[in-house]
Amino acid sequence: MKPAVRRAARPFACAVLLASLAAASHAADPTTIEQLKSGTDMVWMMAAGALVFFMQAGFALLESGMSRAKNAINVIMKNYCDTCFGAVAYWAVGFGLMFGANASGWIGTDRFLPHAMPEADYGLLFFQMMFAATAATIVSGAIAERARFWAYIVSSVLITGLIYPVFGSWAWGSLFSGQGWLREMGFIDFAGSTVVHSVGGWSALAAILVIGPRLGRFGPNGEARPMLGHNLTSVALGGFILWLGWFGFNGGSTAAATVGIGKIVLNTHLAGAAGAIGALAVLALGRQPVLMTAAVNGSIAGLVGITAGCHVMEPAYALLTGFVAGGLSVLAGWLLEAGRIDDVVGAVSVHAVGGVWGTLAAGLFKHDAMFDLRQLGVQAIGCGVAFAWSFGTALLMYWLLARGVGLRASTLDEQRGLDFTEHYEIGYPEFQQDAVHRGKR
Repeated sequence: MKPAVRRAARPFACAVLLASLAAASHAADPTTIEQLKSGTDMVWMMAAGALVFFMQAGFALLESGMSRAKNAINVIMKNYCDTCFGAVAYWAVGFGLMFGANASGWIGTDRFLPHAMPEADYGLLFFQMMFAATAATIVSGAIAERARFWAYIVSSVLITGLIYPVFGSWAWGSLFSGQGWLREMGFIDFAGSTVVHSVGGWSALAAILVIGPRLGRFGPNGEARPMLGHNLTSVALGGFILWLGWFGFNGGSTAAATVGIGKIVLNTHLAGAAGAIGALAVLALGRQPVLMTAAVNGSIAGLVGITAGCHVMEPAYALLTGFVAGGLSVLAGWLLEAGRIDDVVGAVSVHAVGGVWGTLAAGLFKHDAMFDLRQLGVQAIGCGVAFAWSFGTALLMYWLLARGVGLRASTLDEQRGLDFTEHYEIGYPEFQQDAVHRGKR
C-alpha cells in the first residue's frame, strides 16, 4: 500500500477500532465493573492480610527484646511456630468452627479442611488465619523464659483451632447460614478488640497463673525484682512494626476497598499515638520514670482499644479511647505486679484490659447512638462471655498440660536459658561462650 493511501486509511481504521471497543465495552460493562470491584476488594484484603502477617515480626522483636538474652531465640521460635502450626490448625478446624454454617448460633458445623470453595472465601480464610495467629502469639511473651517449647506449641494449636474460633463464631460467624448469638444481639467488635486481643490476653493470664513467675522475679516478702529486657532497641522497632501492621488489621476488616478505610486508618493512628501519651501521663502523675517500654506498650494498648470501634467513632473519640487504654495499661501492669503475676511483656494489661475498654468504648462512642445504655450492656455481655470462655478453657488447658506433659521448664534449664537447653542455639555466641562449651547438662 502506498504511503498516501496508508495515511488516508488511518482515520477510518481508528474509527472502526474505537467503535468495536466501545461496542465490546458496552456489552461487557456490568460484568467487567463487577469483576473489577471484586478484584480490587480482594487485592486490598490480601495486602492487609500481609500487613497483619508482618505483625508477627513485630511481636517477635518486641517479646524477644523484653526477655533476657539467654531466651531470645526461644521467644522468636515460639512466635515463628505460632504462625506455622496455627495456620494449619485454623485451616483444618478453626475456620469451620468460626465461619461454617451456624444454625444454633453457637458453633460452625461445616467447611472443615476447606477445599473447592468459592474463590472469594479463600481470601477471607487467609485474612482470618492471620488474626488467629495474633491471638495465639499474645501468650508467648506473657510466659516467656520458663515454658517448655512443645507444651507451648500444643497450647498454641488449641487456641488457634478451638478457643479463638469458637468465640469468634459467636461474635462474627457465619459466612454461609445462620449467625452467632452475640452478633444477633448487635455486639460491636469490628476488628477484634475482644475476639482477638481479649481472648489472647485472658488466655495469657490463665497461662501465667498456672506456670507461675520466673525464678527470682519476686522476693520472699513479695517484693518485685526487675528482670530487664536485653534489647530495648528491638522493642521499639517491634512496636513500630506492630503499629504499621495495625493499618491492615483494622483497615482490612472492611473486606472491601471502600472510602471508609480512610476514617478507620486515621482513627487507628490517632488511638495509637494517644495510647503512648496516656501511658506517659500516668507515669508522670505517679512520679515514675518515663519508660520507653511503657510508651510502646501504651501505644499498642491504644491500638487494641480502637480495634472494636474504629469504624463507628469520630476521630476525637478515637483519640480519647486510645488515651484511656494507654493509661490503663500502666495501671493494670502495676496491679498485676502487686499481685505477684509475672507478665514479661505486659500482654494482659495491654491486650486483655485494652480489649475490654475498647469494646465498651465502641458502645459508648458510636457516632449515631452516643452513650446508648442498651448497646453498652450488649458490649459488657460480650466482654464477660469472652472472659468466661477464653480464661476458663485456657486455665483448664494449661492445667492439663502442666499435669500431663509438663508446662514449665526445669529449674536448671531456666537458669541456663531456654535458647540452648530447648533449641541448642544461642542468640549471641560471642558473649555466651560458656553455655556452648559446658553442654546442655
